[in-house]
Amino acid sequence: MSIGYNRIEDLPKEKLLELCQNFAKNWLAHDGLWFQSIEAKRGMEEAMEHDENAWRRFTVIEARRVKQLLELPEQAGIVGLARALRFRMYALLNEDEIEIEGNTLTYKVKTCRVQNARERKGMEFHPCKSVGIPEYTYFAQTIDDRFRTEAVSCYPDLTEPEYKCVWKFTLEE
Repeated sequence: MSIGYNRIEDLPKEKLLELCQNFAKNWLAHDGLWFQSIEAKRGMEEAMEHDENAWRRFTVIEARRVKQLLELPEQAGIVGLARALRFRMYALLNEDEIEIEGNTLTYKVKTCRVQNARERKGMEFHPCKSVGIPEYTYFAQTIDDRFRTEAVSCYPDLTEPEYKCVWKFTLEE
């Protein structure tokens, strides 16, 4: 009787991609569960405070690792940021669009696993704008310190309801 694969290194490409998606789902589930634990016990305000603190630190770690993996230069510019966004932990989980015009990159999230899960559970949407500001700012600035980040549309301030959130990154030279 075969027990299948014994090591990650033995997996074929299709199984490696499936494993990556499982890792991303597990990471996001864990992120949501600790958040909901604080939210249930201490309320949304305190949960958001801890979430912002965690993202402020995590996003720099994530960006450094992505930058190293992709072998991006110190100032990777618009093209580097576009590539890096495609390699974030949740890149396999959310549907997004990237538009580049001159020195500006607009990142549009069409589907968001977090908001979809909260909606399915009958929970209030996650007010992600205050968390997204440090998350996307520090991610972009780790990829290239010349980026300025702006929340164009993000809950609770949705201005483009066809997207879950929209972020604008401007490269200032």
